[in-house]
Amino acid sequence: MGNLSRRDFLKLGVAGLGTLAFNPFSQQHRLLDEQFDGIEVGRVSIKSVSVYSLPSDESKILYQRYRDDLVNIYYVLDSEYGPEYNPLWYRVWGGYVHSPHLQIVKYKLNPLLPYIPEKGQLAEVTVPFSQSMTFHPKKGWEPLYRLYFQSVHWLKEVVEGPDGEPWYKILDELDGNYVYYIPATHMRPILPEELEPISPDVDPLTKWIKVSISQQSLVAYEGEKEVLNTKVSTGLYRPIDQDQFPGAIKTTTPTGKFNVQVKMPSKHMGDGYLTSDYNAYELPGVPWCTFFEPETGVACHGTFWHRNFGNPMSHGCVNMRTEEAKWLFRWTTPVSLSDTVETRGFGTRVVVS
Repeated sequence: MGNLSRRDFLKLGVAGLGTLAFNPFSQQHRLLDEQFDGIEVGRVSIKSVSVYSLPSDESKILYQRYRDDLVNIYYVLDSEYGPEYNPLWYRVWGGYVHSPHLQIVKYKLNPLLPYIPEKGQLAEVTVPFSQSMTFHPKKGWEPLYRLYFQSVHWLKEVVEGPDGEPWYKILDELDGNYVYYIPATHMRPILPEELEPISPDVDPLTKWIKVSISQQSLVAYEGEKEVLNTKVSTGLYRPIDQDQFPGAIKTTTPTGKFNVQVKMPSKHMGDGYLTSDYNAYELPGVPWCTFFEPETGVACHGTFWHRNFGNPMSHGCVNMRTEEAKWLFRWTTPVSLSDTVETRGFGTRVVVS
């Protein structure tokens, strides 16, 4: 290794993760968590991001990083160059990357569950991404979706995976025929106490949520008391030519007065295709979905594909930081139990304006 510094060694190690650590047939995914202590890592969540010479989108572009590349982040800064809508930049190897499309990720391996309940076990991905596989009797093992950090899925049973190690069978709630598998070490079971209701002693009729499209914010109230105030991303305006795309729906977030009607800890969003193309619009395992508009299925939910909160980004839903979406999921009514795929009921009031 010559005279490599610790930083250079770590940088090379993290760079190697993009091709080794999450290959299901590689032993590299068994690296100890301690090797990543103190390192903040971002995953590129779109087709590519540019690395600039300065924290400015008008400076020289030095090179590109591509979808699912893992980028070592040295520090974070608010750039004097903006842009005004989001001046947050990351200092990375060789330059600077604008923050909206780097998901901050961790690398944590987990022990095998001793058993899985009959109703299934809710669990979250704890590595930057994991390549799921599906099995065909004639074709054998084939890749399917990539499952991303903090996405949430229903585990059904333990099987021997393509590498001879324990893998979990995942049942996709979108379609009971959608079955795929993921290395067991990549999934952390979500315990029942993690989903215990927040403020259960507060009269649920006094709880309400205000979503402001102009401010790109969400405020949760107990009466007149604010208990959460955060930036979100509502629907991005996309003009629709009904002659060219008849029946196409608007992607702006609907305004009005609503009530929470359905809660799902895990939801497959997107076009609903079985595909290994990770550029396709498929988002299995969207976490902590609190649906309040039934006509088009609009929800507040966690987000693992961007960090551009405070700006419209979605197909109509209210994108939230995942940890805040989980808080909201627990705080709102109806109460959702840890072993329930879908909870229905007339719940917390939501006002969108």
